[in-house]
Amino acid sequence: MNRTMRITRASLIAAAVAVAFVSLPQASFAAAGTGSSASAQADNPAVSDAAARLNHKEYRDVKVTVDNGIATLTGNVDLYEHKADAEKRVRKAKGVVAVRNQIEVAGPAISDQELEAKLREKLAYDRVGYGNTFNAITVTVENGVVTVGGHARTDVDKDSALALVATHPGVKDVIGEIEVDPTSLFDDQTRMAVARAIYGYPSLSKYSIDPVHPIRISVQNGHVELYGTVDTQSDKETAFLRANGVAGAFSVKNYLEVANQPVEGK
Repeated sequence: MNRTMRITRASLIAAAVAVAFVSLPQASFAAAGTGSSASAQADNPAVSDAAARLNHKEYRDVKVTVDNGIATLTGNVDLYEHKADAEKRVRKAKGVVAVRNQIEVAGPAISDQELEAKLREKLAYDRVGYGNTFNAITVTVENGVVTVGGHARTDVDKDSALALVATHPGVKDVIGEIEVDPTSLFDDQTRMAVARAIYGYPSLSKYSIDPVHPIRISVQNGHVELYGTVDTQSDKETAFLRANGVAGAFSVKNYLEVANQPVEGK
């Protein structure tokens, strides 16, 4: 019986200890865990290096943590350009093998329609000259996310368009889908021949006056595509016939739109 009483007393003591352990404030354990994690981050050379690379006023509200070589960026910046640049900077930090970019772009509140209109206008004037005529850049906006597509004659033209969008207030993110036309002497000759055929025609020469509204010409391995907006259906058809008559043009696709008319599916 004494043995039974000893076992019962031991069980009661163990139960009391368990209850006391469970009833301890949970916050104390959480705080200990957080402190340990914060200490580990502070002692991590990768964090120190990454933070040093973000020591600029543009990134004053950006935080960085590094776990197993993966850097996570959080916080806010004013422009998408700064979000993208922060990622580039942290990728160069010693010990960082990948970056998870969760930075949010603050900036002004602007509707998708207004933002798209402003970007279209800016892109229309970008690379004025031959680059303007031979670039057919498109832009759409959804919830502040800008998709930039179409064709560019060179990588420089492509980079210029993307940089213009990235630095515009109100842009939350950028999806680059611009295709760079193939580089070849044959395509360059075809490109110039089509431009002369179109702009050298009396009724179409007016489209060379305003750099914002040219008939844009894209050439890919001898295949010609026409973009832009013209005043009349007759101008659209004439441009197609003039381009189609150029020696070396294997095919011509006419994506020209007529002002004040519904846009046809391409």
